[in-house]
Order: sequence, then structure tokens, then C-alpha cells
Amino acid sequence: MGVDYVKLEEGGACCAAETPSTSGCCGGGGGGGGGGWWWFLWWWAKLVLVVLFVGVLGVVFFKWVGPFFMDKEIIPIIIWERKTFSTVILGLIVVGSLTIFPSFLLPSTPSMWIAGMTFGYGYGFLLIIGGMAIGVSIPYFIGSLFYHRIHVWLERYPKRASIVKLAGEGSCFNQFRAVALIRISPFPYVIYNYCAVATDVKYVPYLLGTLVGIVPEVFVALYTGILIKTLANASHDGRSLSAPQIVLNAIGFSITVIVTILITLYAKRRIKELQMQEELLLQ
Repeated sequence: MGVDYVKLEEGGACCAAETPSTSGCCGGGGGGGGGGWWWFLWWWAKLVLVVLFVGVLGVVFFKWVGPFFMDKEIIPIIIWERKTFSTVILGLIVVGSLTIFPSFLLPSTPSMWIAGMTFGYGYGFLLIIGGMAIGVSIPYFIGSLFYHRIHVWLERYPKRASIVKLAGEGSCFNQFRAVALIRISPFPYVIYNYCAVATDVKYVPYLLGTLVGIVPEVFVALYTGILIKTLANASHDGRSLSAPQIVLNAIGFSITVIVTILITLYAKRRIKELQMQEELLLQ
């Protein structure tokens, strides 16, 4: 009993001696809360710095870079476009490019800018969604003709393929959710159009998930197109934006960038969670 008592005394001495430390035989549990608060404050400080940096960058762009770029590049294109094509023809061009470009692995963002400049948010959104619905369907059905080759190609890149294969598992709702998250995430957009069919994802969840997943990208592109038109009109009329317009545009630009980043990070995190859940089911 005496020996046991001495051991307890020594343990207590150890705890007493190492109280200032964050580790030791007592575990240092008191330091965890402070560390959590410091991490929380540091995260918000970084967020504020990013917002300020993006805001300053936006002001510089709207004040100096934007007008110069508009005079040299954008305004001549807009003038040529207005003289050459009517509004109806421009709508057909937007829909046609969004229908054809994904099949040839070409980016569709410039067409979305034109939709924003010409039609605004309402009609521009409807035109883009209509064109993209056809544009992502064509590669899906073309890919079905090369199902086995695409499947073999995916097997060569198991890490990337694991993300794509999430869309072909579970119920229709799970497929819809996975496709929407893949569309929001940084996964190559045009490549997934052809790879999707090799994961056995059904067409309806694929199409609906795609249309929902591209909504953030569509609104960012429409906003960019409208912003380009605003700067081009101001520069063409020989005037600069007023201080309130610059501030509001800079704030809108900053919010657009931050929201896009947050949505992308959320999609990446959810995809990782789905991958972990799938790995646990396979074990």
C-alpha cells in the first residue's frame, strides 16, 4: 500500500510540475480552448484580408484597367456585333455555341458573357440553360458508343475515377446529388460530359444534376457579361463610372468571387465525404 501511495504522489507531482505545458501526464486539456479561439480569429482575419484584397483589386480594375481594356478590345467587338447581328440571331448564336462547344471540348464561358451583355439575367439564363441541356446531352450519348474504352481509360486513373464513379452509385437522388456536386467542383467540366456514361449514371439524374450544378457558374458568367457591358458603355460615352458605381461594382465583384469559392470548397468537401462513406461500405 505504501508503494502505491508513493506512485500516486509522484503522478501528482508530475501533473503539478507540468501544469504550464500543453502536454504531459495531465494531457494539457486547458490549452485546447485557447488554441481553438486563436484558430477561429485567424480564420476570420484571413477572410477579411481576402475581402479587402479583392475589393481593392476590383476598384483598381474598374478605375484604370477596365476602361483601357474596353477601349482596345471589347468596344470594337461589341460595335461589330451590334452592326452585324440582330438580337434574334445573337440568341441563336448563343444557344448554338452552347450546344456544339461541349462536344468539341471547347469552353462555353464567352457565349455566356454574350448572353449576359445582350439579354441580361432573365432571358440570358433561359437561353444558357436551354443550350447547355442539349450541349451536355450530346457527349453523354456519344460516350455511350465508346462505353468500354472510356471505362478502361478511367481504370488507368483510379484517383480521379473514384470521384466520377460516385455519380453512378445509389438511387436516382444520390446520382443527382453527386452529379450536381461534381459540376460545382473544379473537376474538368467538358471531360466529365463524356466520362459520365461509363459510371452507369442514368440520363435523367445526369441532366438534372448538371443543370442544377451549373447554376452558380451561369450567374457568375451573366454577371460578368453585364459588368463588361456597363464598363464598355461608360468608356464608349467618354465618361468614367461614378464613385458609388465603382464601390457597388467592386462589392458585387468581391461577393461573387467569395461565394463562388465557398460553394466550390463545400462541393469538394461533400465529395470527399461521399468518397469516405463509399470506402467504409466497401470495407
